[in-house]
Amino acid sequence: MSITVVIADDHELIHHGIVSILTDTNAEIVGHAYNGQEAIELAKRLRPDLVLLDVLMPELSGIETLEGLKTECPDTKVIMFSTYTNPTYVARSIIRGASDYLVKGAGRAELLSAMSRAIQQQEPPESSIFNRVKHLMMRRKDKHLTNFKLTNREVQVVRHLGLGLSNAEIACSLAISIETVKEHVQNILRKINASDRTQVAVWAVRENLI
Repeated sequence: MSITVVIADDHELIHHGIVSILTDTNAEIVGHAYNGQEAIELAKRLRPDLVLLDVLMPELSGIETLEGLKTECPDTKVIMFSTYTNPTYVARSIIRGASDYLVKGAGRAELLSAMSRAIQQQEPPESSIFNRVKHLMMRRKDKHLTNFKLTNREVQVVRHLGLGLSNAEIACSLAISIETVKEHVQNILRKINASDRTQVAVWAVRENLI
């Protein structure tokens, strides 16, 4: 059975490259989008099994496009495809329901494997940047922070702040209210003697929390 695919990227060469990679496979490319809004409209009309989505897109960012895709076409799987391995991009993709996150230097076998896993709703490999960031976001404990008397949840929020996530994104990731996130942030600021969330993010990096 073929897999229907929409490619969403603003670079023509990427489209040609993916077409070449998917030739003689069970993937059928049913649409090409060159900006975020076009990707959402194509997906709504074509209902593809999978969208390969660039992180940096014109009109709507890839992250905003991902959110729109999962709202309008919740059954469509989305693999983020980017030049950048920025953990913040990865974390935002995870929160909004991406199935995987690949760099554009990925080989044919890696792309085909990721597509197959996404369709079968299987997790990416443990070694992938997607799973490394996902596990990092889930981790609550860190023994070397005992002196700061941070709760397990506060440690988890610190990791999210270190990834550059907003209160709304943290709330979505941890399934808690924005008000609860704000309370945790205030407690963290007080306990580590930081004046703002930027200082918390820097502290998180220094303490090897991300």
